[in-house]
Amino acid sequence: MNPTALIAEDEPLLAAALQAELARAWPELRVCAVVGDGASAVRQALIHRPAVLFLDIRMPGLSGLEAAAELADAWPQGADAPPFPATVFVTAYDQYAVQAFEAQAVDYLLKPVQPERLARTVRRLQHTLDQRSPASGSAPLEHTLNQLRALLAPAAQAQPSEPLTVIQASVGNTLRLVPVGDVLVFEAADKYVRVLTAAEELLIRTPLKDLLPRLDPNTFWQIHRGTVVQASAIHTVTRNEAGQLHLSLRGRSETQAVSRLYAALFKAM
Repeated sequence: MNPTALIAEDEPLLAAALQAELARAWPELRVCAVVGDGASAVRQALIHRPAVLFLDIRMPGLSGLEAAAELADAWPQGADAPPFPATVFVTAYDQYAVQAFEAQAVDYLLKPVQPERLARTVRRLQHTLDQRSPASGSAPLEHTLNQLRALLAPAAQAQPSEPLTVIQASVGNTLRLVPVGDVLVFEAADKYVRVLTAAEELLIRTPLKDLLPRLDPNTFWQIHRGTVVQASAIHTVTRNEAGQLHLSLRGRSETQAVSRLYAALFKAM
């Protein structure tokens, strides 16, 4: 059976150009879907389960890295599950991104895609797919998770900022000041971030990605793309029948889901 690929690119002309170049460089490859945003890439990849992903780094909603992380979290597990797709990131020239990809041995393409460079990528992908076997199990997924952890981690620390000590939240006509030490959870919610303490819930407009560089990573642990918790408040971590982790926090009744990307944080000492 011929391999399949999904292309996620928010510029239609560039998506069409990549598809045309792929047809020339790898005639056996069948493009099963072309989408224009990260969320659609995740949905369509779960439907089609392609062998290869081409993910644009900058897309509306989820970035290419975020889409790959979310897809890895939702990818089926078990003996009958297909291997996680071989992933290529497509980016405009960015020296930091290029260095990061090269350090993690992640394949990437620079825009506009050049036929010679694409031919090298195709050879790598073909070699990767040839090396896979039904017995490989979750190995491709675990390898991808390790790469994504390393790629996403410096993104939050690329531009260190002043440590955050107080959260300022508007409640009607009142400005509430909450010490960061009282916060148990930061949770992205639409255009807001929910700030949960043991006693209350507040909403702030500062995006979670802007808060992360100002939070002490030893005090606040990211457990999901949209969730950060105070590590010292974690009471228990449980695993359900599907292998997913959920944690409970002292002072809060609800549980918090842990994505596969951050499950490595929780290992018995």
